Amino acid sequence: MEARDQVLITVTELADLIEAGDPVAVLDVRWRLDEPDGRPAYLEGHIPGAVYASLEEELSDHTVAGRGRHPLPSGSDLQVAARRWGVRQDSPVVVYDDWNRAGSARAWWVLTAAGLPNVRILDGGLAAWRSAGQTLEPGPVTPHPGNVTVPHDDLHAGDRPTLTAEQAGAGGVTLLDARAPERFRGEVEPLDPAAGHIPGATNLPSTAVLAADGTFVGDYALVQLLADRGIERDRALGAYCGSGVTASVTVAALAAQGWEAALYPGSWSEWCSDPGRAVARGPE
Repeated sequence: MEARDQVLITVTELADLIEAGDPVAVLDVRWRLDEPDGRPAYLEGHIPGAVYASLEEELSDHTVAGRGRHPLPSGSDLQVAARRWGVRQDSPVVVYDDWNRAGSARAWWVLTAAGLPNVRILDGGLAAWRSAGQTLEPGPVTPHPGNVTVPHDDLHAGDRPTLTAEQAGAGGVTLLDARAPERFRGEVEPLDPAAGHIPGATNLPSTAVLAADGTFVGDYALVQLLADRGIERDRALGAYCGSGVTASVTVAALAAQGWEAALYPGSWSEWCSDPGRAVARGPE
């Protein structure tokens, strides 16, 4: 299976799975900065059989201090949630959202870091499903409880590489900042206590790895995006954003082309919480 097919699934492929009645857990992970609770939109209409998964409540653990605005959940808490979502051992999981692949990429990263081998993002999200003429159904879905086992309680040491703040600032990797350019340059900062970026980082907005229709760009376009920033394919890559959510989109885009990048889960919100850490501003 090609790298892209391990990370992404098309509308046609998902519709065929659902129509055939094959075992698949479909998770609706709608989330956006200005509307973090996607449940009301989910209840209005979702892909048939999809279960709502909350990025704020189930794919983050806000009881953790010092790890940024969206700390990773523990594996034990994630296992409870995944079983409630109906996720079964060795059965595929498909995740989708309706905003810049942020929610689905976060779910993909968390679940694969937790050791689930077959998790894919719906390429193009809910908009692609609608554009293909596929139907939606309203109301909640209560699936049969799943039986999945999450082997890693600390997802920082799970099946996907991560960076600590110290590693992110040490210069051992080419660090990609997935935030909007104006936040990277330090011109505005609507969410965190300080504006700017980690010294040495390169700005690659997560929206740049998506085509106009919300699907992930192909290999040539991604190579060009990196080349434009002086980054070659053989570099060790890391990614961060404001709180580790949209950087997951960048990590997923790279994984879809066979490149592995480490995620700094705490991201800028963790970095700038320590006044002793250096802050860079401007385009470089």
